[in-house]
Amino acid sequence: MKKIVVLGAGESGTGAAVLALKQGFDVFVSDMSAIKDHYKEMLESRGIPYEEKKHTEDMILSADEVIKSPGIPDEAPIIVKLRERNIPVISEIEFAGRYTDAKMICITGSNGKTTTTSLIYHILKTAGYNVGLAGNIGKSLALQVAEENHDYYVIELSSFQLDNMYDFRADIAVLMNITPDHLDRYNHCMQNYINAKFRITQNQRENDAFVFWNDDPIIQRELAKHGIKAHLYPFSIEKEEGVVSYLESGKLYITEPQAFNMEQEELALTGVHNMYDSMAAGISANIAGVKNSYIRAALSNFAGVEHRLEKVARVNGVEYINDSKATNVNSCWYALQSVKTKVVLILGGKDKGNDYTEIEPFVLEKVKGLVFLGVDNSKLHAFFDGKVADIRDARSMEEAVRHCYEMAEEGDTVLLSPCCASFDLFKSYEDRGEQFKAAVRAL
Repeated sequence: MKKIVVLGAGESGTGAAVLALKQGFDVFVSDMSAIKDHYKEMLESRGIPYEEKKHTEDMILSADEVIKSPGIPDEAPIIVKLRERNIPVISEIEFAGRYTDAKMICITGSNGKTTTTSLIYHILKTAGYNVGLAGNIGKSLALQVAEENHDYYVIELSSFQLDNMYDFRADIAVLMNITPDHLDRYNHCMQNYINAKFRITQNQRENDAFVFWNDDPIIQRELAKHGIKAHLYPFSIEKEEGVVSYLESGKLYITEPQAFNMEQEELALTGVHNMYDSMAAGISANIAGVKNSYIRAALSNFAGVEHRLEKVARVNGVEYINDSKATNVNSCWYALQSVKTKVVLILGGKDKGNDYTEIEPFVLEKVKGLVFLGVDNSKLHAFFDGKVADIRDARSMEEAVRHCYEMAEEGDTVLLSPCCASFDLFKSYEDRGEQFKAAVRAL
């Protein structure tokens, strides 16, 4: 019997283990950290052996194939040893794709992928499609393939998930944009990160679709390099030659494969960045055959994504906005662009090789106060000191919100848009956002 070892017992790994068991493999799960009770229960109820807080090398190196959590870097010692023994290491998405014939709508990009993924899923659900939501959001694809039976999956893919995908094919691939992110995982080489993102187009055929932002200079530069066979569906705010979606005279237009238009003011999401998300989602649903009436209805009533420019409360005339999902500089740029008032901005966390030059003009124009929330704020001080009059440090969310409350005046906005990963002080960006909301509501 073929032996599958799963490294990491979070949502992705536990789902992969459940599917591997269903497919008749000898399964073993290993996690260097403590496994959450919910996932332990899933493994134990199915009789799947596991270990936590360690990797037993003899057990792992005897595998025929290893399914790796996307959070484990390729430089991890156990991964290096697996490679040395030529034991295949794949992602949960790669594994799950082997056992379903469902249509795959896959979304990646440095920014906007969660909103776009959620919006496509919302459109397909509105239209009555039998669809699952997977990847970085929703239940793991492997678990759904094991226990559910969907005709479509809408999957948000990080560069880490794409790294270990080889034969998986996206019927519809969506690339929102490419800006510097996660460079600490890519040897601080931008091209390595770009190549990871473009893996979403690998294995696509001529009757598949590739949806992308036409005005992204990196995407334009890279298109010819990757031998893309799929039909191209570029989108842009401006009406340009070749684009299939654009804005004109206050309307959003889609020209292929079916003509569609909608008044811009009817869209639920506002702001330039959200317009791109609506375009990409509308095109993808159009390609999937969703009727215009359902696309129009879903684009007009979408509720948005938690932790992404989420309005929390107005306290003493100050708006508090939770943008905890802004884990890179470009995402913070979009947030600052969307805010029209003076801003008290919370930055900080685990730096991923950030260059803050991109947001500097907005900081100089709009930001009246900065709060650095992190274990090590030295890089932030080195860049921003002297550029904003009031800069303070915080070691907890309560302290950060208290500083903001003191600094902000009626008519201002307090914005949590950290530019950084959350793992120095928080369990996740969700945890960071929840703590922000709780602290604001306690004011």
